[in-house]
Amino acid sequence: MGTRLGYKRTLLASAIAATLAASAGLPSIGWAQTADATLRGRATANAEVVAKNLATGVTRRTKAAEDGSYTIPGLQPGTYSVDAGPGTATTVTLTVASTATLDLAAGTGEAATGTLGEITVKSRRLVETRTSEVGETVSLQQIETVPQLTRNFLEFADTVPGMVFTRDSQGHTSLRGGAQNTNSTNVYIDGVGQKNYVKEGGVSGQFNTQGNPFPQLAIGEYKVITSNYKAEYDQVSSAAIVAETKYGTNEFHGEAYGQYTNDHLRAETPSEVKAAKKTPSKTKEFGASVGGPIIKDRLHFFVVYEGKRYVSPITVTPGVTFINGVDVTTLLPASAVAELGPGQLPFSEDQYFGKLDFEPTDKDRLEFTAKERKESQADNIGVTNAKSASITVLNDETRFSLRWQHSGERWSNDVLFQHEDSFNTPAPVSSGNGIVYSSQASNQDILKTHAADPRAAQDKGQRGPGIQDDLTLSDLHWLGDHTLKMGAKYKRVDLTAADAENINPQFRYNVTTAGTDTIPYQAFFTNPVPGLSPTAHSRDNQFGVYFQDDWVQNEHLTWFLGARWDYERNMGYLNYVTPANVVAALNGPDPNAPGQTYAQSLANGGVNVNDYISTGHNRKADTGEFQPRLGFAFDIDADQRHVVFGGYGRSYDRDLYDYLQVEVTKSALPEYTVNFQNPNATAPNGCLGGATPCYAWNPNYLNGLSNLQTLLASSNAGSEVDILNNHLKTPYSDQFSIGMRNTLGSWNTSATVARVISKNGFVYTLGNRFPNGAFWMNGGQPWGNGVPGFGSLIIGSNGIETKTTQLLLSAEKPYRAESPWGLTLAYTFTDASQNRSVTDHYAFDQENISQYPFIRSNAVARHRFVAAGSIGLPWGFVVASKLTLASPIPWDDIANFGRIYPNGANNLPSAGTPQNFFGERSIDFQITKNFDIAGYATAYVRLDVLNIFNWGSYSDYIVNWGANGIANAVPVSFNYAGNINGTPRELKLMIGAKF
Repeated sequence: MGTRLGYKRTLLASAIAATLAASAGLPSIGWAQTADATLRGRATANAEVVAKNLATGVTRRTKAAEDGSYTIPGLQPGTYSVDAGPGTATTVTLTVASTATLDLAAGTGEAATGTLGEITVKSRRLVETRTSEVGETVSLQQIETVPQLTRNFLEFADTVPGMVFTRDSQGHTSLRGGAQNTNSTNVYIDGVGQKNYVKEGGVSGQFNTQGNPFPQLAIGEYKVITSNYKAEYDQVSSAAIVAETKYGTNEFHGEAYGQYTNDHLRAETPSEVKAAKKTPSKTKEFGASVGGPIIKDRLHFFVVYEGKRYVSPITVTPGVTFINGVDVTTLLPASAVAELGPGQLPFSEDQYFGKLDFEPTDKDRLEFTAKERKESQADNIGVTNAKSASITVLNDETRFSLRWQHSGERWSNDVLFQHEDSFNTPAPVSSGNGIVYSSQASNQDILKTHAADPRAAQDKGQRGPGIQDDLTLSDLHWLGDHTLKMGAKYKRVDLTAADAENINPQFRYNVTTAGTDTIPYQAFFTNPVPGLSPTAHSRDNQFGVYFQDDWVQNEHLTWFLGARWDYERNMGYLNYVTPANVVAALNGPDPNAPGQTYAQSLANGGVNVNDYISTGHNRKADTGEFQPRLGFAFDIDADQRHVVFGGYGRSYDRDLYDYLQVEVTKSALPEYTVNFQNPNATAPNGCLGGATPCYAWNPNYLNGLSNLQTLLASSNAGSEVDILNNHLKTPYSDQFSIGMRNTLGSWNTSATVARVISKNGFVYTLGNRFPNGAFWMNGGQPWGNGVPGFGSLIIGSNGIETKTTQLLLSAEKPYRAESPWGLTLAYTFTDASQNRSVTDHYAFDQENISQYPFIRSNAVARHRFVAAGSIGLPWGFVVASKLTLASPIPWDDIANFGRIYPNGANNLPSAGTPQNFFGERSIDFQITKNFDIAGYATAYVRLDVLNIFNWGSYSDYIVNWGANGIANAVPVSFNYAGNINGTPRELKLMIGAKF
């Protein structure tokens, strides 16, 4: 997660541009950076405008134009003294990633009392209102005072309308914008995007983790942009988080803290209440930071360490609660039932961050930052997964960046070099046979025990350098009041994916209303191909350019006109060659249709194999990622108090390498599914459902993976074939918004209607077809009609879509020294639909993704309200609270209750919602007592009480769509003895000190 750091002007284009600008005397050229602030406004014509950071002594200058307009870009968020001549001096605070307006004229300097370190200053926080972006800023004061479940700075983003931060039942944290999945977000720390190119989660290192992407103690503040961002933001199609890290100042400052809680300081989870036994648990969070001058006004440092040690409670519950109305716990073996109930999830994290900034002159700034993160955790315990089938995960990340910013009277230059190294490595906790209790009739898993699936053993990550350059031209008098921004970025990232190991065969046992079979009906296992590596590697080249024009047409109207274009070459996908034996099988005879090839059978069902057979030369990178970003802001009274804004933008994300690499890994380490004859089966071949290939059961198959592998000898029978569309598209979203911001006394309010349509989400579908091309016959699917000599055909393409309309309402009274209380109110109404669950990129239940109906989204609640506030009290007390209320989130699933639909299907994608008024609710509270220590330091004691009323935000659902062709009126309800999101009532004690 490196940060916005040192730059050096190495790009030839930027050097030429700067040289030409200086020689031609172009007005005020500067380089923009997404985390920095820009100060603009009007002063006396041709006046020198000087902005000095009071904490670091950094000074920046520019010259006002003939019409008095001026712009100073590239300012670190902080408190500045701004002066444009006698009588104009004023002190203001600039926020992260903002463009603030400050008019300077003699006698108009404004200020309000505040503090900065040991110095008392007068300043006012400039609020950005003239922008078309939809979003809000999270201040350091909110980060330091608002109660939180875990020290993850992203948690405060849910105080912004349209955002949802979740800590699920396994402690995994995630951040979602709108109704899109977490993959579509991006976090920019000091201007550096933290995108995960391989795994889900949006941010590198954030796939299924209890950790956080960056040490919270290092974050100064951040901006949340939910839609309609400007053109400089890339690789994002939902929410963009733009964070600025803290930096050293001319005074030494530091902080240390420790936080603790355990099972004696929390209420029971629902499963613990049912079991009448509390599971031991504890949480330790600790850290320290220090920063200060090495050379006053010139060289500063800042370093941070944060650690976490968790043992969190978890509940093992079945993935299916009823089979034809019968409770599955009465059908499973006693040994399996014994693995249900309370359990534990240990987790450990260490994070380090350091920053050096050097100002050799008033025209140059150098920054170097480095960050390291190391995690270890137990995972895959909970719904469907018993502890015996769990995994351990190592999650490591290293980032560094270097930045050089050079400025002159009328230009500045800003270049960033970065390097990233991030890997996620899960592994099963035990080896041997895995047991999967499953409902074969509904093709749903109930409980997994013993050794975890061989696909649980993975090694996936990204490593490589990048460089970016951003240019801003302003005060172009002959054009009007324009600020023109343009930039380019190039990254060369090596992607790695090991998708499985040759271990742990999985045996499936059928569970019916008569009980659990003693003979497995199916086995899943791997069988490596000699000479091929099961690890996929790909060189990924990324290039992006953008142009942005912020045009102040007059004192009322500002236009934001931008466009960007991105291009990516994933060589693993582009150069892949489909194995010759797979090509031969696809084009060979169909054993189920004499005289007809398998390709013809597929063509009868609308599948053209030529769209998926790759020669290594017939795949092209997507060149169509053109993204207009258009917006406006209309200041009704030209005083920044009432501003109407709106816009439209298209934004492209990317296809994850984890989805693309399966062609390689599953060719080298094929996955086989074989079926066994079973006395309870009624099919002619003795296999449940008539599935093939089918073999007589031999108990010796349980005595080693090699015994299963000899079943196949040199055969590929049962081996899954994965192929990708040769013309994959890039996921994107179209974003529309219209709204109004108001400043009413001390309050800032906003009301926005946003519409976001996302398309081209990646999906795998079942390619198998019956000889006549049908996907459904007599209520059954063509699982036995896979690729001749192999197994099922799985094809990857695009097609998942979401449609979201949101009403976003917010009101904020900022915390100020002269008015020591603050309150943020955020309400979101969401109407969202989708054609596939946002958590699933497999869709085997319909012929293709276009056959899936749009149903209500399971990504976000229809109603969500968050209120957070704090107040400073006498005698050093600070009190803060947070209220979260949300309606239930729907359950999206395949409804199967014994009915055959007109298209021959025996299921229908459906959404069901528990009939509860609330799905999530909690009130959190904290009180802090500060103690002054001889005027040199402040010690504090803090008590957090989370979920004061012990309300349950239930995450497990009981689903019973119906039976015998009759649908239940209320098919979905909460499992009140299952897991919850967040935490039961919990007390946390923190002690710390600042100096």
